[in-house]
Amino acid sequence: MQALVQPLESGDSLGGVEFLRRYEAMPDVKKAELIEGTVFMPSPVRLAHSAPDSLIQGWLVLYAARTPGTQAAGNSTVRLDPDNVPQPDALLRILPECGGRMRLDAGDTFWVRRN
Repeated sequence: MQALVQPLESGDSLGGVEFLRRYEAMPDVKKAELIEGTVFMPSPVRLAHSAPDSLIQGWLVLYAARTPGTQAAGNSTVRLDPDNVPQPDALLRILPECGGRMRLDAGDTFWVRRN
């Protein structure tokens, strides 16, 4: 028998490992973030946010297409440190083989290796 995982709720205080465990157990949740150890689950996105967001993502895609060694991504979970696991609308990373410090973990979640 599989143990039930307590669902995420806005305002929960968690570490990154527990946050990701709960988040991965909730496939119906579209977006949740851990900022300074606190869970945030934003409301549905409205046009006032999504219209400029699409312009920014388009710009990053064009930039990455013309800039070797970079990669654009949207709405990817980023594990910055134990208490910060945001899901930015858009990001641009330098690939590891080009000196970037952002790596993929086994779950295909971006994370940053700090030196």
